[in-house]
This record gives sequence, structure tokens and C-alpha cells, in this order.
Amino acid sequence: MKQSWKPGTMIYPLPAVLVSCGNSPQRRNLITVAWTGTVCTNPAMCYISVRPERHSYQIIKEEMQFTINLTTKEMAQAVDWCGVKSGRDFDKWKETGLTPIDGVAVTCPYVEQAPISIECRVKEIIPLGSHHMFLAEVVNVLADEQYLDPTTGAFNMEQAQLVSYNHGAYYTQGEKIGRFGWTVQKKKKKK
Repeated sequence: MKQSWKPGTMIYPLPAVLVSCGNSPQRRNLITVAWTGTVCTNPAMCYISVRPERHSYQIIKEEMQFTINLTTKEMAQAVDWCGVKSGRDFDKWKETGLTPIDGVAVTCPYVEQAPISIECRVKEIIPLGSHHMFLAEVVNVLADEQYLDPTTGAFNMEQAQLVSYNHGAYYTQGEKIGRFGWTVQKKKKKK
């Protein structure tokens, strides 16, 4: 039997990402976001949802660009700290020891320590209520070579120990149980 609860956000886990923004050293900021995801494959599009009162909101709205930086277990303390402290009061880059690197396809920085950085240009801002959604096109993806398989060039998610957010807590990825389509793959015949 299931209980009925009031409407709420129960779609978990979500990636716990650091969004970087600001096109000059004086404006650069980091914001922790879990309301993020993929919305389209072709063109590659994603979103972040941010409260208008957050410091980064106005920067992103004015510059219409941001970078989503996936995070690792080693970055977890910085991820949490950036989510509870404001860029109005702190230089989050300095306080966390994270390194801003100039973007490739956008003018905001990415986080050097992030295993994947996804550079985005905002296409539309959708007011939803407590949060506004920044719908964006992915214009470049930067992958840290230390996580690439030397044979296939594929990104090794397990090695990166990506962080997710699950109903108020942070977790690393769990055990791999299968690959997309594994339930319908034909077994190879033994010779």
C-alpha cells in the first residue's frame, strides 16, 4: 500500500553539479545545482533551475551562458559549501581551492578539477515558481583525459566517482548493473 503525500520533488537521485558563471574575474561565481538534466539529444540541450534570489541567477540571466561541472567524491565538500554560501559574501573559487579555467566556447570559466565540464548558451528562461529554468544548448564538452579509456576513448564514469544528490544527502555512484539495452542483447555464440 502507498501513502499519498503532498506534491514534492521526489525524482532522485540527481547529479550534484557546480555551475560556473561570470565572464570576468570580478564576476566569476560557482553555484551548486541539483535541479539539472538533459532535455534533448539533437541539438544537445540541458537545463538548470535556479532561484531568482541566488547571486548567480542575475549573472547567468545577463550573460546568457554557464558551464555545468560534474563533481567527484573529492569535490564533495566544495560542492556542499558552494550550495550554502553566497557569492555575494565570498569568493567561492578562493574559499574552495577550485581552479577557474577560461572557457573554450563560452566566456565563463569551467572548473579544472571537474571530470566533465559542459559549456552552455541559454536559449530561454522559463519562470516556473520558486525556480526559473535556464534552457540551454550545449556548445562544448570538456572531458578530463585521466578518466578516458586509452583503448576506446570512452569516459569511465565509475572511475570518476561522480556525486549525486538524493533527498538532502550526497552519494557517489553505485554498482553498475547493466548497460542500456542489456536486457535484449543477443548472446554471442561460442565457437
